[in-house]
Order: sequence, then C-alpha cells, then structure tokens
Amino acid sequence: MTSTHLGAPHPAAAEEPLRPAANVRPRARRFRDWATAFTFTVPALILFGLLVLAPILFALYVSFFNWGGFGSPSDFAGTDNFTRLFDDPVFLGDLWRGLVLVVLSIALQLPFALAMAVLLNQRLRGRAVYRMLFFAPYVLSEVITGVLFVMIFAPDEGLADKSLGSIGLDGVGGLWFAGQDTVLPTLFLVMMWKYFGFHMMLYLAGLQGIPSELHDAARIDGAGTWQRFRYITLPLLGPTIRMTVFLSVIGSIQLFDLVWIVTQGGPDHHSETMAVTLFQFGFKRYQVGYASAISIAMFLISLVFALGYQRLVLRRDTEGALTTMRANR
Repeated sequence: MTSTHLGAPHPAAAEEPLRPAANVRPRARRFRDWATAFTFTVPALILFGLLVLAPILFALYVSFFNWGGFGSPSDFAGTDNFTRLFDDPVFLGDLWRGLVLVVLSIALQLPFALAMAVLLNQRLRGRAVYRMLFFAPYVLSEVITGVLFVMIFAPDEGLADKSLGSIGLDGVGGLWFAGQDTVLPTLFLVMMWKYFGFHMMLYLAGLQGIPSELHDAARIDGAGTWQRFRYITLPLLGPTIRMTVFLSVIGSIQLFDLVWIVTQGGPDHHSETMAVTLFQFGFKRYQVGYASAISIAMFLISLVFALGYQRLVLRRDTEGALTTMRANR
C-alpha cells in the first residue's frame, strides 16, 4: 500500500482549469458605469428633446404655412416665407446691422476688455474693487440696464445732455436713441458697458493661468513690455480670445432684450435686429409662419457660424485639450 504526501494536490484538482473569476468584476464594473451614465443622461436628453429639438422642428413645420398662431396650421405656403426673407428690406437690414454690431464688438469691445484685464492683472492697490465695479454691469439685468440708459440719454433732460451742456457742448448731444444715424452707435455703447466686464473676467482668468516664470525669463533676456505681451501673453491667451470672439458673435446675432427695452427697433427699424423682427411679426402682427422662417434663418446662421468656427478656429484648441487629457491619464 503506497502512501501519499498530505500536502500534495489531488491529480484531478491539478488538471482542472482555472475559472476566469478575474474578468467578472471588470465586466460588472463596466455595466454599472454604463447604467450610471444612462441614468444621468436620459433625463437630460429628454429635456433637450422637449425644450430644444421639439421647438426647432415645430418652427420648421410652421414656417411652411401662413399661420396666425391660432388653431392648427392649415394654409400651406411652401417656401414662400423663406423667399420673402430675401425681399424684405427690414430683414436684410437686420443682417447688415447684425454685421455692424459684430464688427464693433470685435474691434472695440474685446480689445477694451483685454486692455482692462491686463491693467487689473497688475499689482494695483484696490484692484479687487475695480474688478467688481467693472463686472457689476454684467450682473444687472437687461431691463434695468435699458431703463437706466433711456433716462441717461433722454433728449435735453438726460444726464448725457446735461453733462455735455455743462462743459459748453450743447450741440453735441440731442438725438441719441431717436436719431436714425445715432441710434446704432449709442446702442452699441450700452452693449459695451453691459457686456465688456464679462469678457474682461475671462481674460483675467486666462492671464492668471500664464506662468510668471515665462515673463521673468523674457525680462532677464532683455525683452520689453510690448515684446513680452506680443510673444508671450497673446499666444498663450489665444484660446481665451478665440472663445470670447465666438461668444460675442453669437450674442450679437441673438440680441433682443436690450434692444427691445431701449428702442423696440426704432426709429424706422434703424436699431432692429433679427430677434426683434421675429418678435414683431410673431407676437405683434400674428404672422407666426413668417416669424418661424426668421427663427429658422437665425438658427441656420448661428449653426453655420458655430460649426465653421469650430472647424477652422477652435479645432486646434480642442485637439490640444484632448492631447493634454490623454497625457494626464
């Protein structure tokens, strides 16, 4: 009778293959991750579909009808509402005025906001107070801003005319929002006062993300203030500048509430924007089909610009962010 060592494994047990128990946990973890992502994503997708996609599709459907907003659309008009856009001098003027506001925003508002950000990024006494004061107009609602500047630029009795009259410039003021040639520049001044603080804070955040060692090294190498700004600050601030340009253009295209409070598009449509024209036709004249065509045109203009800007300008920034994210994993 042969004896077997007590510690030796049974031959059958030694030949039995190992079960892949190690793969069970990763598979279960992946399932839980997908279930969690699905649980949190579905409510957002439902809200997006109800509040964004459904109105867009309904506006597209209504734009093919001559509909007054009551009952169901029944008077099919085909593409008449869209062809009417190219024959409407008000809508064509809206496109021109929107382009003017975009150019003024990029050429004046953003450089001014950048200059103030660079100034307030220096070591100044009370710079936190200045930052708060310059950002405060953005916190105010458009209604408060509009009413405030209507009183400031009131003819003869407003603060602007009285201030100019006190220094002997009586003839400079007068028709601010009431003049066809002065209403758009005056409206842009109000827009600039209202929104430049937002862009200034974005530039401040970008400036504070630039390492100070780069400026110190350039200063040691003999680079002047303008050279440091030109070759260090501007390139590293490029993503922030490109984002503010994008926000400024989209905001100018969709501008409504401030214009409606201040001028309602007057005088004689000289301050009207596409959003104001849409509101006039949809809720004042009850031409909802034509107003829906204007809304689709606004949507397409914004979409084409956003996709083109993303493709041509922001692509480098997004690719750089993805590369950095993969490198930090």
